[in-house]
Amino acid sequence: MRYEDIVNFIKKLYLNPNSQILNPTIPLHEPVFIGNEKKYLNDCIDSTFVSSVGKYVDRFEKEFAEYVGSKYAVATVNGTSALHISLLLAGVESGDEVITQPLTFIATCNAISYCGAKPVFVDVDRDTMGLSPESLKKFLEENCEVVDEKCINKTTNATIKACVPMHTFGHPCKIDEIQKVCAEWHITLIEDAAESLGSRYKNKHTGTFGKLGAFSFNGNKIITSGGGGAIVTDDEELAKRAKHLTTTAKVPHPYEYVHDEVGYNYRMPNLNAALLVAQLEQLDKFLQNKRELTLKYEELFKEYDDIEFVKEPQNATSNYWLQAVVLENLETRNKFLEYTNKSGIMTRPIWKLMNELEMFKDTQCSGLDNAKYLEERVVNIPSGVTL
Repeated sequence: MRYEDIVNFIKKLYLNPNSQILNPTIPLHEPVFIGNEKKYLNDCIDSTFVSSVGKYVDRFEKEFAEYVGSKYAVATVNGTSALHISLLLAGVESGDEVITQPLTFIATCNAISYCGAKPVFVDVDRDTMGLSPESLKKFLEENCEVVDEKCINKTTNATIKACVPMHTFGHPCKIDEIQKVCAEWHITLIEDAAESLGSRYKNKHTGTFGKLGAFSFNGNKIITSGGGGAIVTDDEELAKRAKHLTTTAKVPHPYEYVHDEVGYNYRMPNLNAALLVAQLEQLDKFLQNKRELTLKYEELFKEYDDIEFVKEPQNATSNYWLQAVVLENLETRNKFLEYTNKSGIMTRPIWKLMNELEMFKDTQCSGLDNAKYLEERVVNIPSGVTL
């Protein structure tokens, strides 16, 4: 395996040959601000509305909903808060259970834990790296029953209130099949679409198949405001309640401070929204650049029998947020990581399985062979939108 050739190829893609920087490191995914970001930020500052009230928050929510094809969008301070509120809106309470995948970023399980609920892990598909509808169906048939339109886990006697699949690295999972299974078992579907802005499955944007969808605009996402997140839904009442809960559950009044329930200070500041409005204007160009990069990587890795380049799944259009390769085994994965990082190429392994973390080691799991296979082999490579 010619790791040196891979390193040189990536450096030619990303490094300016006239740069005076010695031993530069190529990041995994850096933010790009080449549009109206400064203009909108200055306008926001001049308006003095820099916190959670301002025209850019309203504008972003409207334009984001239109982009993904949902009726409503509610901006939040980050993707984790968007997931947390989505779970609360689905009625997830202390003692409930939520089915998700073990191969995900920690935010998915953190949000479940914030509700006092427990995750239940089922396997992923190798081609999507996302929750497997077949594994989901098998787990439910073997372990659960529907009682009074509630899904009851016969092993724990807990109610399974929700299912949270994640579109890994922007590659859509088989979300329509998952949607069907959840409907049959009276489980609310919430999509963790944190990584998949711009991705579509069967011509429908990710995050819009479930009752609710959650997006992230962290600094390493395809568009960013440094932090930030959004909840999308077609349910007007859920959207109103999401806005209420994320703004400290404050009852509207010209000057009185009245809060009618425990709420959360999850509001997106107007400053961040100004950045996002500008970033959203460039999203289609970013997606085009991602696909151009994909073609270059495909050309590179087709020469390697021992490295598989991860391509978008069938019936899907991926945003290719993070480009990924699959190595032969754990040993070669580790060698690849060591060589590339020492050579100034930032590469990262996929996440450690959630059920292997101390706080989730006692959670119920069901046949995680594919997740384990991918955990030992998948590596992310530089995926920036500027070549």
